[in-house]
Amino acid sequence: MAAGEAAHSGSDNGVVTREARPQAAELGLAAAGEEAWIEVIRQMDRVYAELLESQVQLERKNEELEAAQDFIASVMEAMSDLMIVCDTDGVIQQVNAALERLTGLGKEALVGRPLTDILCGEDEETQARFTRHLAARQGFSDCEVLVRTGEGEPVPISINCSPRRDHRNRLVGLVLIGRPMGELQRAYRELDAALKNFETAQKHLVSSEKMAALGRLVAGVAHELNNPISFIFGNMHALKSYGEKITRYLDATAGEMTPGEMRRLREELGMDRIARDIGPLVEGTLEGAERVSEIVQDLRRFSGTRKEPKEEFALRPVIETAVSWVLRGARHRPAVTIEIPDELRLRAKRGYLHQIVVNLVQNAIDALDGRRGGRIRIGAVSEDGGLCISVEDNGPGIAADHMGKVFEPFFTTKPVGQGTGLGLYVSYRMADEIGAGLSVRDRAGGGACFTLCFPGDESAAAGAKAEGEPARPGMAKEGA
Repeated sequence: MAAGEAAHSGSDNGVVTREARPQAAELGLAAAGEEAWIEVIRQMDRVYAELLESQVQLERKNEELEAAQDFIASVMEAMSDLMIVCDTDGVIQQVNAALERLTGLGKEALVGRPLTDILCGEDEETQARFTRHLAARQGFSDCEVLVRTGEGEPVPISINCSPRRDHRNRLVGLVLIGRPMGELQRAYRELDAALKNFETAQKHLVSSEKMAALGRLVAGVAHELNNPISFIFGNMHALKSYGEKITRYLDATAGEMTPGEMRRLREELGMDRIARDIGPLVEGTLEGAERVSEIVQDLRRFSGTRKEPKEEFALRPVIETAVSWVLRGARHRPAVTIEIPDELRLRAKRGYLHQIVVNLVQNAIDALDGRRGGRIRIGAVSEDGGLCISVEDNGPGIAADHMGKVFEPFFTTKPVGQGTGLGLYVSYRMADEIGAGLSVRDRAGGGACFTLCFPGDESAAAGAKAEGEPARPGMAKEGA
């Protein structure tokens, strides 16, 4: 007891007794508990704020996701082409309204079914090819298959397929887009009709340009025809006079005339001179008639629309005729030099070549209009069995920004009403039709040079090669 009493009575000398210790501990725990509760409340406020922010972001993302889904759904519904989304095993996962309308089945009846229940090949070969495409799980295009409609009638469609991958680039399925062949066939028919209309309009344009060019060349053609016709007319007058004298002489021989009288009548009528002249007169008349026939044939080739076969002909006469036609109708006639050997021959469509040269020479004359000292040079050179004809002028040349438009239809640098812009376009098209090529370049020293090149042909430059003549022999003909 003494010891225990001593322990409880030691507070007077500054020592904390056992009874005092629990009171101090209780005060410290209370203070610590308040701070802990405050921290807990603070953490709860922060977590609550974060939850609110997360909720706002989640709602925003959900709105964006819904908008994206609505957008994708509206696009799929608006598609006129059929769309099928399937997994790697060919099980349908998604379809669009176009397929539902065509098959007469709802989305619930289509989703989950094998793709081959809806699509199949028209025959065993097509079915096998379609199955191989699906098994390869790769993209393919323009595969014609049949889709079974609600009425059981197969409809041909053209299918394009693309592989579908996830965000890790793993293959997760296929996307098939199809269009009924009826729509494609209708589109092809419309395209074919548009193409035929274009070709018809193009032919009308070519014919119109031909007629316009023919109108410009009437003066030259009239002059070309006038010379042989005048020659034939004069010869026929002479033949008529000779015929009257021959008839008179023959009538006299039937009567009773002495040999002396016959001799005097023969001298009076000039029968010996008639006998000498009758042959050349007939030959000259035939030559003039043949020239008229050639001019008419050239006109028919120039203005006709029928197809013309290839033929071999001397090149220089065709060039000379074309140049003569243009120069006769030109207001200002530049000097024209033709550097083509007489023996050079070409196998081609003569009428096409004639019109192309007419258009090129007319274009050169138009470029030289109003310029003093205008010159046009026409030459030909054989290369690798082929032949190139060039038409050069010393005019203003072609601007750099116009070089690529020279052969375009309706392109012209002339004032409105003075040019159709079809001459060079028609020439380019005609050159292409006969297998030749027409090009243009600036000429050294000023002006332009158009070159018409025919491909290699065994007879293209036969005349020049046979004689060993150089390509540019320097033969010239001046046209005033």
